[in-house]
Formats: sequence, C-alpha cells, structure tokens
Amino acid sequence: MSTAAPSAPPRARNPIDRFFHISERGSTVGREVRGGIVTFFAMAYILVLNPLILSTPDSTGTFLGGGTDGANLAAVSAGTALVAGLMSILMGTAANFPLAIAAGLGINALLAFTIVQMPGMTWPDAMGLIVLEGLIILVLVLTGLREAIFKAVPHQLKVAISVGIGLFIALIGLVNSGIVRPGGTPLQLGVNGSLTGWPSLVFVVGLFVIAILMVRKVRGAILIGVVTAAVLAAIIEAVAHLGPLGEDNPGGWGLTVPALDGSPVQAPDFATLGQFSLFGAFEKIGWLAALLLIFSIMLADFFDTMGTMVAIGAEGGLLDKDGNPPHTRRILVVDSIAAAAGGAASVSSNTSYIESATGVGDGARTGLSSVVTGIAFLLATFLSPLAAFVPYEAATPALVIVGFLMMMQVTEISWRDAAIAIPAFLTIILMPFSYSITVGIGAGFIAYVVFAAAKKGGVKSVHWLMWLVAAAFVIYFALGPIEQMLGI
Repeated sequence: MSTAAPSAPPRARNPIDRFFHISERGSTVGREVRGGIVTFFAMAYILVLNPLILSTPDSTGTFLGGGTDGANLAAVSAGTALVAGLMSILMGTAANFPLAIAAGLGINALLAFTIVQMPGMTWPDAMGLIVLEGLIILVLVLTGLREAIFKAVPHQLKVAISVGIGLFIALIGLVNSGIVRPGGTPLQLGVNGSLTGWPSLVFVVGLFVIAILMVRKVRGAILIGVVTAAVLAAIIEAVAHLGPLGEDNPGGWGLTVPALDGSPVQAPDFATLGQFSLFGAFEKIGWLAALLLIFSIMLADFFDTMGTMVAIGAEGGLLDKDGNPPHTRRILVVDSIAAAAGGAASVSSNTSYIESATGVGDGARTGLSSVVTGIAFLLATFLSPLAAFVPYEAATPALVIVGFLMMMQVTEISWRDAAIAIPAFLTIILMPFSYSITVGIGAGFIAYVVFAAAKKGGVKSVHWLMWLVAAAFVIYFALGPIEQMLGI
C-alpha cells in the first residue's frame, strides 16, 4: 500500500501573500482586510474615551496641551489615532501578528486621576514617566527579564489588578456622567438620590444600546453605542439648549456641549507630540516616589500584553505546542516601543488590544490585518474634531461596559483560599475606593507576601522579587512620615 505524500502548504500568490504568509496560515487578503476593519471599529471608541479621560487638569491647573481653559481634545484624539496607527502597522510588519495597538484604558486613568494630581506634578512630568516605563520594559524584553518578573507575580494577583482597574474605570464613568455624584453621603445617585435631566437619559440609552448589542454579539457594540448616544445628545441639545453643567445648571452637559462648531473634518492637530519631561517627576516628587510610580505603570502595562497575545494566538490557532505565539519577542518589543511612543506623544501608554480578537474571529490570521487597522487609525486623525463633540454622558457608558468586561475575570480567583483571596480583595476594592490604582496594587502586594509567608513553609514560596516590591511599597505608603523625619 502506497502512502500519500503530505500536502505542501499553499503557494503564495503575490508579494503581500509571501511577506505575511497569508496562504500559509490559511487566510486570504480579503479576510485580512475585513478583519483589520472589524478590529478598528471594535477599538475606535478609544479615540473618544482617551481624550475624555485625559481631560482633567494637572496639579498646577494646566490641561493636556498646555492650556488653562480646558484640554485640547481634538489634539489628544489626533495624537491617539496617530500613535495607534503607526504602532499597529509596526506590529503587523515587524511581528506579523494580528494584534492592534492603541492607548490603554487603565493607565490613562492612573495618569489623569492619580499621578498628575500629586503636588507639583504636570502632564509633561507624567508623560515622561510613561516614556521611561516603556524603555524599561523594552530592556526587560531584550534581556529576557520580562518573563522572569511575569512569573514572580501570582496569576490570581494579576487577575485582581485587572479587575480592580475595571471597577475603577466603571466608577469614573458613573461619576463623570453625573449618574453618581457627591452628596449627603460621600456618593449618591444623581441629584438628591434621583437621576436628573436629559444627559442622564443619554447615558442610560448609551449603556443599554451597548449592552443589548453585546448580548446579540454585534461587533463594534461599544462604538455603535457611543455614536448612538452622541447623536441623541446632539438632538436634545439642538432642541432644549441645555448648556454646560454647573451649580446653577445640574441638568447640563458634562465636559463639553454636543454642538459641532465647524467641519468634523480638518487637518490633524498634533500639538501634544513631544510634550513630555523625561525626569521632571523625579524633581517634583523625589526619586523613590517616581520609581514606584514607574513600577506601578509598568505593572499595569506589563501583564496584559502577554495574556492578550496568547488569547489572540489561541483564537486564531497560531500557538505552538508550548502555547507560545510566533515571534513572541518581536511582539513584546513592539508593545514596549508603543508604550514609550504613547508617552512621547502625550497620549498615554499604548498597548495591545484584546479587541483584536474581533478581527481574528472574522478570519484574520496575519499582520496584514494589523496594518489595515493602523491605516484606518491614520485616516481617523482627520476626524479629531469629533472628540470635542461627544459629552461625558455619551462616552462614559463605554467605561462602565469596559469595567464589566474586566470584572468578568474575577471568577479566576480562589476565594476560598484566604492567603490569595484577601490580597486580591484589597487590590480590587482599594483602587476605586481610594481613587488610586497604585494604592490597590501596593496593598495587594504587601498583603500577599505577608499572608503567603504566614502559611506553613510559605516564606520560601514567595519569589524574592515579590519581597523586594512589597518592601518598596511599604516605603511608598510611609513616604510622608519618612520625609518629615528626614526634614525633606
């Protein structure tokens, strides 16, 4: 009996096919283009959310872009699109992996609501920390230390960090939308316990549209929901002329009034590019606090990419027998460069997006889809005025939904094991309750090494890097008294 020879892999049909190994991976150019477009629409909400999150003034009262009368939302949106476009294209061409990149949710919140609120800190100082964080991660990748640090932190603690950030983002969405406001108690529903005004309705409609579309598994649900809410907001404003939110106008719009002044298409404004101070934070808050902040940012940026690339690889059947995607180091190098590039452009750290799974689910298997996504982001730089059109109430439903998506991971934590459950719990609750991602991470790390060491034979089970990091966070939490003792 003759044995049939194994079939040869499909032959590449053109230079694009050969470069990206499209036929070899069982795909077509058409599938890659379609997958790239689907991924863009699944991620495009970041062009609205990133400017909104970064719209807070720093400790000196200065907004991102250098003004004192409000953030330049159009410039932040254009910069966000530019970096996302260039880094996604780099991921596609250098790593040939269907993984798109954009500004990461979570780190931008850490910048806006924690770091730039520290005494003396400015937006350029904070963005300098992002650049340094990206460069440090790049060194860790090139030396192989990233994997070592990744293994040192228990998986369930990593999950808790992600869940805590999700709750923090959801709380920010509820507060910025006015659904939750300060009142007789620290926080309350709306005004005097009731939802007030048309903007609240816009938020509720946006939230339900996104959720219903997700239930029906419609791709791009978040973007569709934000656009729907923004159109509704524009109609309401055109009819009712609500104006901006204020003490005498509790039913007004938060952040911006949804009325477009001029054309939605214009030459991109890249005013934020290069607005960073590499070592400014060290002068403002001291080297120890600055280093701990860099570590906190790095931790938030550090683990998502490794989990994301494995998840995308598994979805597309691209993992090897050990569960590793092709060109792992190239993927991590590009992701590290993206983090630094985001800081250099003053649009926050850029990272790999799990939304890339939408394109992979639609057939994408190669880096060509990431190139298509990147080109779409570059074209979007000409639509940046739309970022100044969307009020908080239309965009923040997406924050709540993203918080929900991140919260889903909570089932991976062993809640019956107190040694890991209590640190995870502290990590999760202290992020929203203290309005600080750094505090949550630090409390979780300290609690973990203490409780793990309390178990029989537990001291040796805790990686030495965890002990080192926990000790650094102890110093961080006691930094005020230590500075007073030293007369600093």
